[in-house]
Amino acid sequence: MISDDSARSFVDRWLADWNAHDLDALLAHYADDVVFTSPLADRLLPGSGGVAQGKAALREYWTAGLAALPDLRFDVLDHYVGVDTLVIRYRNHAGGVVCEVLEFAGDTIVRGHGTYLAA
Repeated sequence: MISDDSARSFVDRWLADWNAHDLDALLAHYADDVVFTSPLADRLLPGSGGVAQGKAALREYWTAGLAALPDLRFDVLDHYVGVDTLVIRYRNHAGGVVCEVLEFAGDTIVRGHGTYLAA
């Protein structure tokens, strides 16, 4: 189970790593065979259908995202703790509110989902 303290610690690191654009630090939390889904990945990884399969694909997705959005910055609004799931609700540099759903196996993220407010 994810404790409140470990969740808070992870969220703090996640936020600092994203705001520093430190992909190596971010990717260190993910399994080599991670699956990450996001509507934005569909645009930045042509032919992916919005799915980054594996850590190398996730690096490619985030590298493309940071190149397209060099001013990217997040502010965490809330986080929610489940048994093996953590949801981070945040505001991005453009004012959009996003939820990232992260599924853990131990201390490693095995699945992630970027979710956006419906129009």
